[in-house]
Order: sequence, then structure tokens, then C-alpha cells
Amino acid sequence: MRGLIGSHDLLFVTLDTLRYDIAVECLEGGRTPYLQKVLPGGMWERRHTPASFTYAAHHAFFAGFLPTPVTPGPHERMFAARFGGSETSGPGTFVFDAPDLPTGLAAAGYHTVCLGGVGFFNPAAPLGRVLPGLFAEAHWERAFGVTAPDCLGAQIDRLAMIIEGLPVERPLFTFVNVAALHQPNKHYLSGATDDGPATHAAALEYVDGRLDRLFALVTSRGRPCQVIICSDHGTLYGEDGHTGHRVAHEAVWTVPYADFILDAR
Repeated sequence: MRGLIGSHDLLFVTLDTLRYDIAVECLEGGRTPYLQKVLPGGMWERRHTPASFTYAAHHAFFAGFLPTPVTPGPHERMFAARFGGSETSGPGTFVFDAPDLPTGLAAAGYHTVCLGGVGFFNPAAPLGRVLPGLFAEAHWERAFGVTAPDCLGAQIDRLAMIIEGLPVERPLFTFVNVAALHQPNKHYLSGATDDGPATHAAALEYVDGRLDRLFALVTSRGRPCQVIICSDHGTLYGEDGHTGHRVAHEAVWTVPYADFILDAR
């Protein structure tokens, strides 16, 4: 990553609440054909999230602690805030002298954009301004949120407007938090009356159908784009008596992850 800073745009997408097992089932069942085309080897990587809910996980992500490979480490990180004693920074790590990644990238010349999705990015409450406040430019509207059936489409529309007004020589860091997988997601499956694994999978199918436009947009500026796409945590639909997340359960801690470079168009 250190060698890419400045020459590559960066896109970080969190598919909020996406479960690893359902992501794999959809991939193997041919239900997410676009992801199958762009994921390295056509597969998700199994990783562990640093936290069990959105707010805590994203604080860790923006400090450089992305989901950790499940194989024994140590594993060199892509990004790291400089601090004494770090054992997972290496020669390829982009180390920044700032408390968070957006600030570190801004110091390296990037324009930083946040397109929020779930409630922790809704600026109507002070808590919802913390994570977006790390960015030079942050946007949230009801059309991006958990109740909007085309939430990712609306976020892409806004990103297209931002890119149109941004000088091509200015590198861009775009963060998109996709709300579709988060409850409620029953509106993605016709006739469903409750959220569950089937509606969760249908929401992922919806997202898959929008990613081609997102990726085409971020590569339209004439420079390659480093993409990171992952879940921040999973969720539970009655397993072991639990519903939701913020609990120490395998289906919450295990998340799908991928990173890859898209060529400029």
C-alpha cells in the first residue's frame, strides 16, 4: 500500500452487517455474479472483525485495523497510525502520523469523502457526526439509509456528482457504508414478512447488481483504484437464541473480505 499512495485512488466499501456464510453461499450459488468476477480468485476471504458492531468496528478500521486474516499471524497491515510498539506495520504499510486514516490520507493530498448508510453516519444526532467528521466531505440522507430499497444507488448518484466537480489530478479516497444488508432487509424479498437469512441474501443480490456502476465510476478518473470491500460484522437471526449483533458469536465475528486493484478506464 505504501507504494500506491498518491498514484492510486482508494475505495473502501463496508457492506454493513453482511454475514460471511451467506456471502459465500450466494457466491457459490451464482447469485452474486459481479462479485464472483471481481473478487480475487472469485472468492471471499474469511477474516475476523475487530468489533461486533458498526461504530466500534469502523473506529478500528480508520485506525488501520482492518479485519484480520483467520490464519496465524502476525499479518502486515495495509494502513497503520504510527504508534510505538506496533508489531503489524511493515515495509508495505502506509504509516500515517494522524489519529485516523482519512486525516492521514488528507495529509498525503487526498480528497476524502464519506457516504454513510446506517444510523451511526446520520448527522441528526451528535453520535452520528463522529465518524463522518473524520472526512473532508461527508454525506447522509434518508435515501442512503436502512429503509431505502435503492440505498446504494442513491449513494452512487451522489458520488457521481462529487467526482464530476473534483479535479482529476487530486487523488480521491471514497468510503461507502452500504446499509442494505442491515435490518430491516425484508423489502428485498417479495412476500417476506420478517428479516432472516433469505432476505439477507436477497439484499446482497441487490448490492451485487449495483457494484458494477460503482466500480466503473471510481475508475473513470484516469487513475487505478485500490478497492477494499468487506463487512464490519455479521448478525444473527435466532442462532443460539440471539437476534442482531454486539455479541461474541462466530456468525458476528467472522466476515467476508477482499482487496484488489481496478485499472483506470
